[in-house]
Amino acid sequence: MRHFLKRVLPERHVIQQHKHLKVFGDILHDPEIFHLTRRSTAGGVATGLFFAFIPVPGQMVIAALTAIVLRVNLPLSVVLVWVTNPVTIPPLLYLAYKTGALILNRPYQPIVFDLTWHWFTEVFLEIWPSLITGCLLFATVTAALGYVTTRLLWRIQIKRRWEARKAAKLRRQKEKNGGG
Repeated sequence: MRHFLKRVLPERHVIQQHKHLKVFGDILHDPEIFHLTRRSTAGGVATGLFFAFIPVPGQMVIAALTAIVLRVNLPLSVVLVWVTNPVTIPPLLYLAYKTGALILNRPYQPIVFDLTWHWFTEVFLEIWPSLITGCLLFATVTAALGYVTTRLLWRIQIKRRWEARKAAKLRRQKEKNGGG
């Protein structure tokens, strides 16, 4: 897993020079936020997935700040925010709204987005509680699942490597003893 992530994640210097992340200055030179350990990787996954489902501007910067404070993998947290993107966010927000309305036992309204003042002051204010409830639920569930899945996959990989080393050692011992 570590080798795959090293191949696909942006290099440290790319992140340190990113125009939106330069506000963090020397903090970005902390090597701890770039290490790929079981804890930092799982934390980076959870952080990125959590903020992917929080509908606020600047999700990447918020995820980066959280990763720095929690000392988890910064590149993963920033990259995974893009699970929600211009293509995926409309259906996900719609689903979050429907889920939130169900949880809050509020009447569900078919929504037609209209970029007008009236829409924001009337419709948006009406659906806001349901939307935020659904988004927080999705954020929490996906972050928890991402964290647990990452830890589990990491553990499985370590166990497989350990077993492969053990098997190789047994083979070498058999060959050495002439049992080959």
